[in-house]
Amino acid sequence: MKYPEPFDLGALRTYSLHDRPSKVGLGDFARPLSAGMRVADLLAALPRQLAAEDLRAAAAAVAAAVRGGRPVLLAMGAHVIKVGLNPVLIDLMHRGILSGIALNGAGIVHDAEIAMAGRTSEDVAAVLGEGQFGAARETGEFLNEAVRRAAAEGKGLGEGVGEALAAAGFPHLDQSLLASAWRLGVPVTVHVAVGTDIIHIHPGADGAAIGRASHLDFRRFATLVAGLEGGVLLHVGSAVLLPEVFLKALTLVRNVGHRVERFTTVNMDFIRHYRPLTNVVQRPTLQGGRGIHLTGHHEIMVPLLAAAVLEALEAGDAA
Repeated sequence: MKYPEPFDLGALRTYSLHDRPSKVGLGDFARPLSAGMRVADLLAALPRQLAAEDLRAAAAAVAAAVRGGRPVLLAMGAHVIKVGLNPVLIDLMHRGILSGIALNGAGIVHDAEIAMAGRTSEDVAAVLGEGQFGAARETGEFLNEAVRRAAAEGKGLGEGVGEALAAAGFPHLDQSLLASAWRLGVPVTVHVAVGTDIIHIHPGADGAAIGRASHLDFRRFATLVAGLEGGVLLHVGSAVLLPEVFLKALTLVRNVGHRVERFTTVNMDFIRHYRPLTNVVQRPTLQGGRGIHLTGHHEIMVPLLAAAVLEALEAGDAA
């Protein structure tokens, strides 16, 4: 076998490094950190690159929406509750930063258990073998009754469960996202896929009531989306359900004539999923908005973003 001759490198045409456009320069570098820095100082010290720029942009978009009286909607999976972020979100509602919250069905389960017992999230692997997963009596009875009552009274799931929690006198209502939202007048919508939540295996589950109340919440969520021009949608921790709900609500309101084009979407999760990237970050913002993706653990990224927004608002008030 005859090997080819080595390629002649001497003919390579070169140019000066100083004349070449480059993506990174010293002006993009991070700055040294110091103890006692404010969040705003920390963000300013981060490199002017990639996710650091996105984090700054996300905080600025939320702050601008709040200052301009535009909505900031939060669509979130139940994992956000399970990692202990209710106090942060409740504080954002108290401050008037969150205009509305959309949950999947598991959100009401974990939120109600926090209110009732101060704890949630069972060890599935330990109990699934005996068929005990999801069989907590109090959870099933309370929530299925709240769902039936909401449907009978023409209320959505979020409103009905929030009202039922607020009236129940449970010991940890101050930590309940839905009870707090109901008391503050912040709309919560709940979007259920039947069979995905533990309360659906209980004898009190009423499919007609679940569907009626959840479909009403979809229509209410669409009303919130119809006013999203100039606002922000924060999407945290739902891989499939809520991206699909948002996309359908968005096409519905555009179909009937609402202009929802220039707004910001921020997807936050600890891994990159197809549907949030496509149906939250990319497709909805093609008409002139901006989509941002931040990868990181909820228990770190959500408080960090919240702190950045609070300091941005404080700086704007002081200016």
